[in-house]
Amino acid sequence: MTGAALPTGTSPVDTDLLLKLDGVSMQYGRGETAVTALAGVDLQVRRGELVAVMGASGSGKSTLLTVAGGLTPPTAGEVIVEGHWLSQLSARELAVLRRRSLGFVFQDFNLIPSLTALENVSLPLELDGWSAKKAHRPALDALRIVELGDRAQHFPADLSGGQQQRVAIARAVVGGRSLILADEPTGALDSTTGELVLRMLRSRVDAGAGGILVTHDARHAAWADRIVFLRDGRIVDESRASAVSSLLGGLPL
Repeated sequence: MTGAALPTGTSPVDTDLLLKLDGVSMQYGRGETAVTALAGVDLQVRRGELVAVMGASGSGKSTLLTVAGGLTPPTAGEVIVEGHWLSQLSARELAVLRRRSLGFVFQDFNLIPSLTALENVSLPLELDGWSAKKAHRPALDALRIVELGDRAQHFPADLSGGQQQRVAIARAVVGGRSLILADEPTGALDSTTGELVLRMLRSRVDAGAGGILVTHDARHAAWADRIVFLRDGRIVDESRASAVSSLLGGLPL
C-alpha cells in the first residue's frame, strides 16, 4: 500500500492478537478535580472475535474506545495494535496506522454529506495516497459486502439511517482494516435496521477482523463472543455472550 511506512515496534508472537490494552488508565484534570475515566484496564481482542463493552453511563466505555483507537493517549499503560506500541509512534505514524488498520463506526454515522457513498468509503484510501480511480475499486467491493453496491452513487441524504450506517461499516473495513471499533452503532436505528447493522458487523468479524462493540443493550451485546462490564473505569466482570443469551430467555435477538 502507498503512503508512509510504520515502524515495526515489535514482532507479535501471536499474529491473531489484534489489540492489547495493558494496564491502561485515563485521567482528566489534576488534583481534587481529577476524574478517572479508566483505571488499570487489561483487555485483548483477537482476530475473529467481537468483544462487547457494557456499563452505565460514565463508566468509561467510550473513553476505552477512543484510547484503543489511538484517538486519545492514555495517562498510563500501553495500547498495542497489531504489534505496534502506540506510545512509540509519531503523530504521522499513528495517523497511518489508524487509516490502515482501524475502522471506526459511530452512532451518528459521520458521513460527509457532499460525498457519495462510494466517495465516503474510498476517502480513507485516498488520504493514504491512493488515486481516486484505484481507491474506488475496493470501496465498491466494501459497499457490496454490506449489500449497498447499487447505492454507490447516492449521497447520504438520499439513504436511510440504516443504509448510512452500513456505508459507515464499509468505510470502516475498506482496505483490509483488521480492527473495527463501534460506539453504539445502532443507537439511532429502529430494531430491525439495527439488527441488520449488527449482522453486517458480525459477518466482517467472522471473516477475520476483530472488533469492539460499545453498547448498553444486552440483546446487542449477545452478538459478541465475549462481554466485558465496566464500572468506574474498571473491568469488573466478563462473560461469554451465550450466557447473556440464556438470561434473555432464548428470545430472538
